[in-house]
Amino acid sequence: MSKPIKAIPKFANEAEERAFWEKHDSTDYLDWTKARRVVLPNLRFTTKKYLATAAPDSIKAANSRDVPC
Repeated sequence: MSKPIKAIPKFANEAEERAFWEKHDSTDYLDWTKARRVVLPNLRFTTKKYLATAAPDSIKAANSRDVPC
């Protein structure tokens, strides 16, 4: 028998949501057996180098959110 799924709480901001998911397991809140693969047919590869044109402030912001540059 499957375990009951908990309701995902409402978050005031992204920082609060990030802190929540760092401490909780998503399998308690989502049924991953019902997940479907997403296809993005219009997604295209690019050869443009964003890092060279990005402003230093945006790089710092990305690093503070653990986004790889």
